[in-house]
Amino acid sequence: MKRSFEPIWLALPFPAFVIAAEGVIAEVNDAAEGFCMASRKQMLGRLLVHFAGVGSAVEDAVAQAQGGMRSVVLHDVKVGWGGQARGLANVQVTRLGEGEVLLMMHPRSIADKMDRSLLHRNAARSVAGMAAMLAHEIRNPLAGISGAAQLLRGGLSAEDQELTAVIEDEAKRIGDLVNRVEAFGEMGPGVIEPVNIHDIIDRAKRAAAAGFAAHMHFKDAFDPSIPPTAGSADQLLQVIINLLKNAAEASPNSGVITIKTTFRPGVKLSLPGKRSQSLPIEISVRDNGPGIALSILDDVFEPFVSTKASGTGLGLALVSKIMADHGGVVDCKTDANGTEFRLLLPVWKGEEH
Repeated sequence: MKRSFEPIWLALPFPAFVIAAEGVIAEVNDAAEGFCMASRKQMLGRLLVHFAGVGSAVEDAVAQAQGGMRSVVLHDVKVGWGGQARGLANVQVTRLGEGEVLLMMHPRSIADKMDRSLLHRNAARSVAGMAAMLAHEIRNPLAGISGAAQLLRGGLSAEDQELTAVIEDEAKRIGDLVNRVEAFGEMGPGVIEPVNIHDIIDRAKRAAAAGFAAHMHFKDAFDPSIPPTAGSADQLLQVIINLLKNAAEASPNSGVITIKTTFRPGVKLSLPGKRSQSLPIEISVRDNGPGIALSILDDVFEPFVSTKASGTGLGLALVSKIMADHGGVVDCKTDANGTEFRLLLPVWKGEEH
């Protein structure tokens, strides 16, 4: 009796494709439809390069398997599909026979991103605890230094008064840094309520355009069907403002900031106890600057890691903490044409929040 493997094929948790001769997509599973944001009907019979791109790592791996290699495995390669931004994934291609190969992709999961987000939040809280403990001890001598500088100023020459001004300015700068670190605190997401993300984006854009992003041009691509998210409007506003500020600083002379919103109902985060959290609301903020150095890309959400010589490295750490407190995820992609920050948030479901 011939056994049908169709249920197993459809239940595979990773995107899987059967690629026939000449690179034609012969079959896809359910996970592939979700990953590609395209239906089975839209993909069957189309060339793989139409979606993965000519000369891509995926096309090369398929060609190797069809050329005679039994199995090809690539780790941590950048995979793009259609018009979607590229992301890291493991790619495995296995020869099936008669020119057909099985292509499976293992994209970096939302759970991995949440784990990193939680680590960043815990790091931020550790910094806050240290700041709370040391703030009193730091502020007392700072006040003494500033007071002494002010007293000295009256009996000094103009040249020496410049030195006391430096002392006062540096003392004030240290005090401001302590205040900013303390802002992490142990605050939770505050009062959870339904929040219209487009209202938040509009407020953030107006604030940015009137100040730090006055030299930038804004482009919008909004999905009007997005329902309210669950969170604190003030804290989510802070997140968007921080991302817009980063984008503006990436293009100091002039540039373009592109803000997109998308509703993706298939995006879910696995939780302990066989539970899952849906994160269908996506917000992306992209600049067209030179990109972030790959050497620090994985650490940009850590406290005190900054891409700017004069930066404190606290803005993105605060973004990561607020997103984690809201049950959401933030990630970053970069290349020579710019940097994109993507936020994933849950939908407001009522009073259970």
